[in-house]
Amino acid sequence: MRILLTNDDGVHAEGLVALEAIARVLTDDVWICAPEYEQSGASRALTLADPVRVRKLDDRRYATTGTPTDCVMLAVSELMGGLKPDLVLSGVNRGANLAEDVTLSGTVAGAIEGMAMGFPSIALSQTGWPLVDGHDMFEPAVHFGPGVVRRLVEIGWPKDVVMNVNFPSRPLDQIVEIEVTRQTFRDVAVRHAEKRTDLRNRDYYWMGFRNELSRPAEGTDLRAIYDGKISVTPLHIDLTHAETVYRLKGVLGGAPPKA
Repeated sequence: MRILLTNDDGVHAEGLVALEAIARVLTDDVWICAPEYEQSGASRALTLADPVRVRKLDDRRYATTGTPTDCVMLAVSELMGGLKPDLVLSGVNRGANLAEDVTLSGTVAGAIEGMAMGFPSIALSQTGWPLVDGHDMFEPAVHFGPGVVRRLVEIGWPKDVVMNVNFPSRPLDQIVEIEVTRQTFRDVAVRHAEKRTDLRNRDYYWMGFRNELSRPAEGTDLRAIYDGKISVTPLHIDLTHAETVYRLKGVLGGAPPKA
């Protein structure tokens, strides 16, 4: 099995080291193409206004100045010498990718680009809260990741679906369950802008997230992580809301309405 790895935290990120450890349990045929710099929150951005430069680190490892989407596209179309991956893994993200955050995530976007190019793809993220003293943050992902990935590949999934896997931040002996979940939406606003002032008395802002818990329903990705379970969420790129399509078809159609 040939596996292509990417991420959004950058080619030198600890999470990419963790992802390579996961992949090498499954195969020796591992390729890496990741951003030169952190691209968190890049979503499915494609670099169009600037050239994308590529730096070869070794025979199967590349860094680019582009986004995770750029990386997957370039790896498959240019850098792998005509070889095709059997599987694309994106991550391991430093922090969870849950609920509405999946639409912002460069990690999930890397997997979506793999899917769009016709390859089974999995996004993997490691929750960072609560912190577990004395443990490597990525220990749960490295420990459980190979088994989860192997089992998903054995089972298979539709070609227009990506798998979004999130690992809880718990000691290994407290992680005893995996749950297939659905994506949810938080009932609290966790994104915020923090205003600061530089030495020239000009304002600037840091964008970030508050560690504030929601009240998610059973069966959701957030609930599973809150309960210390590994969450596996099948995602697809079709954002159509079928119920609203059905409702609108009964009242909107035919000749365009007049103002």
